Amino acid sequence: MTSSPKVAGVSITGPMAARYDEVLTDEALAFVADLHRSFNQRRKELLALRDVRQARFDAGELPDFLEDTRHIREGDWRVTPIPEPLMDRRVEITGPVDRKMVINALNSGARVFMADFEDATAPTWRNQVEGQINLKDRWNGTIDFTDPDSGKAYALKADPAVLLVRPRGWHLPEDHMLVDGEPISGGLFDFGLYVFHNARASLAAGAGPYFYLPKLESHLEARLWNDVFVQAQDRLGLPVGTIKATILIETLPAAFEMDEILFEMKDHIVGLNCGRWDYIFSFIKRLRNNPDFLLPDRGKVVMGEAFLRAYSLLLIRTCHRRGAFAMGGMAAQIPNRRDPEANTIALAKVKADKEREAGDGHDGTWVAHPDLVPVAMEVFDRLMPGRNQLDNLRTDVEIGQADLLKVHEGTRTEAGLRENIRVGVQYTEAWLRGRGAVPLYNLMEDAATAEISRSQIWQQLRHGATLEDGRTVTRDLFTQTLADEMAGVRAELTPAVYDAGRFEEAVTLFRDMSMAADFEEFLTLPAYKLIA
Repeated sequence: MTSSPKVAGVSITGPMAARYDEVLTDEALAFVADLHRSFNQRRKELLALRDVRQARFDAGELPDFLEDTRHIREGDWRVTPIPEPLMDRRVEITGPVDRKMVINALNSGARVFMADFEDATAPTWRNQVEGQINLKDRWNGTIDFTDPDSGKAYALKADPAVLLVRPRGWHLPEDHMLVDGEPISGGLFDFGLYVFHNARASLAAGAGPYFYLPKLESHLEARLWNDVFVQAQDRLGLPVGTIKATILIETLPAAFEMDEILFEMKDHIVGLNCGRWDYIFSFIKRLRNNPDFLLPDRGKVVMGEAFLRAYSLLLIRTCHRRGAFAMGGMAAQIPNRRDPEANTIALAKVKADKEREAGDGHDGTWVAHPDLVPVAMEVFDRLMPGRNQLDNLRTDVEIGQADLLKVHEGTRTEAGLRENIRVGVQYTEAWLRGRGAVPLYNLMEDAATAEISRSQIWQQLRHGATLEDGRTVTRDLFTQTLADEMAGVRAELTPAVYDAGRFEEAVTLFRDMSMAADFEEFLTLPAYKLIA
């Protein structure tokens, strides 16, 4: 069944199921519709400005620090004080918003759980609405779960992780809620429902309405979120500054505007985060038409070198100068209990990555699996004895435009091409089936994985990249390799499993986007049409 809310101009086109009416109330929908009417036009204008900026990059301009905001970068100002529940964020776990995951993540021993309505969740109507129910139950003290297959019961333990919520980025719609005949922004839908239902309950529990904000490309986009927060607080009768956010720096243009982003949100921001995987995707995407920025295989694009190293250090210095946290990036490794040797190698990589982050001055880090919480916690407990490292100002760090654009050394190989195809298509297929966090080859992959994969292939085709063995990446080589890899995946999964999935659609989408004459901004936009 569908819903006919008694809210003027609002319609819900997605099917209603058990308990959906608890979050899709007329009052909540009116609140969300108010956000849409106030801010959607600005959202669309800012998305159009991304295209304008991209045209300049395509014409040869390179990203750089903004001259007209120099006074902000050189000014002496700080963000407002950070709330007590967020003062120690040494290890954060992230994951989708399904009920079992929410409980396990809150119980994981991490300081923070980021419940992800974005890259770790395929945005089916069911996933988005049931995720809201699960988070509402968390604050109502009623979240539990019994696995229908095993019979195992899950319940929230004492002292759970602090909950932060990541809504969808500005670019993604929610087609199942129409306001005045137009789909609402997915980000406003996710944010609005959560803050409406949970702001007061989270405050009463000693925490608050805390968020992670993804995919921003400019300080003007941060200003929009700040204005959304101000209106939400006004409508809910909350003081300015009640809502707090950490912003992911996961786009190349945003790295040149970190000071400005903090300034725009200084009443509501507590830190920035190195969203490394999407940052790699953005680096490729924004510089895609410039052959000087062809990257080597994904495995060579590591955090300790080149543009990733520079942006991580700049983020630490910028944040600490302003009294904000500098959060480290994701450890995507998945422990392999069946292969002790592979498990040892994976845990060693995680440990080294976290030692680099803590040693550089980050205030905390991300992991994707509960088994990695103790590994990361041990490193930060050892190297960060205080609750954070805000006093580590890193005044020794000097990062300029050239540093933020330095390409990693390394070659492009057939193995790298095959990995991009194998991982990209399998992730896309799982996403079409409603899964946003997908374990593949001992790594937990999210949407950024498929984006890196198809954008690297597009870039290599665009510039006729040369592989290590001397061959050129051509359309014929790509399509032949794609067919070969899919035959291997079909055999690996078994034909019955492969044929029962959505591989035909995933292969077509991945192939067509990789070979398209014009680069599509996000794989998830055309993919959403296949699930909405």
